[in-house]
Amino acid sequence: MSVKKIVLIVAAAVLFGAWCFAAEMDGESKSFDADVAIRFYDRRVYYPGNDGTEPIFVKVSITNKGSQPLRFKLANDRMFSLDFSVLNTKNKSLAHTEPWIRKRNTNQQIYFREITIETGETYAFVENVKDYITIESPGAYMLSADFYPELKRLSDTSEAHVSSNRLGLEIKPSPSAAALGSVPIASVSREVLQPQPISPDKVISYMLTARQKSQWDQFFLYLDIERMIARDPIRSRRYKAEAEAGRISMIDTYKHDLMQSRTDKDIAMIPVEFTVERTTYSTTEAEVTVIEWFDYTSFREKKRFTYNLASRDDIWTVYDYSVDNLGTE
Repeated sequence: MSVKKIVLIVAAAVLFGAWCFAAEMDGESKSFDADVAIRFYDRRVYYPGNDGTEPIFVKVSITNKGSQPLRFKLANDRMFSLDFSVLNTKNKSLAHTEPWIRKRNTNQQIYFREITIETGETYAFVENVKDYITIESPGAYMLSADFYPELKRLSDTSEAHVSSNRLGLEIKPSPSAAALGSVPIASVSREVLQPQPISPDKVISYMLTARQKSQWDQFFLYLDIERMIARDPIRSRRYKAEAEAGRISMIDTYKHDLMQSRTDKDIAMIPVEFTVERTTYSTTEAEVTVIEWFDYTSFREKKRFTYNLASRDDIWTVYDYSVDNLGTE
């Protein structure tokens, strides 16, 4: 065989291999045939501020629109799989939050799961937009999201992603502090919170849901702070010895320490999931056991909480609790 023929055969083989590789890569780029959609999880009146008391929860849905199973990576910390964009009326993007920026400038291992959904199936999760974007001023905005099936490691949008639909987002001016006073205010309607005569199991579900959404006023609504303080003998003696002003100060301190996980850390933890296991009660006393799950970077922890409640004027409040560890999943 002549040298010329050998060269031609080798060249043809190289070209064919390059074509096959390009075709394969093109197929991979088109393999993520999915629809990414966002909608407000619990539509409400939204206010500015990123202190955790005024979240904007959005449900993100990923639907397999193709004819084959859809596979993608989903980070335990959703910030490495998702990003939000908020545009103002001048078409300028709002800045990301400091935690988001720190994560983008820190080398760290990203823990994730491989998710597979069949044709027509949808995988969904809920995120707080304010964990990603700083919203400091009232106004009209346009909200959208980008989902990164192979994870998001960079601070820009250069990595492969799928964009969602757009939602109109209206941020109302915050009510003045003078108008609010010091009474508990509902985040949803800005109405004064009042405990309702609901059953013990519903009280616990209300508290845990409020904790999931970082709505502290709702969380404290059915918590008997004075009796929670009395669980500690030393703190109880000090509370009884205080005058009225001192007791109010101790209650405020207890709430602040609970919010900072400095006291009663178990009850302040955020469950990713919970189910009421059993409820028993008499006229004045109740016990509710709940199975709760907590997500960590590489595992999920399962606990059984037993809540003790007391009834006064048909209102049930939590005054004590205990925890049993049920292992990891």
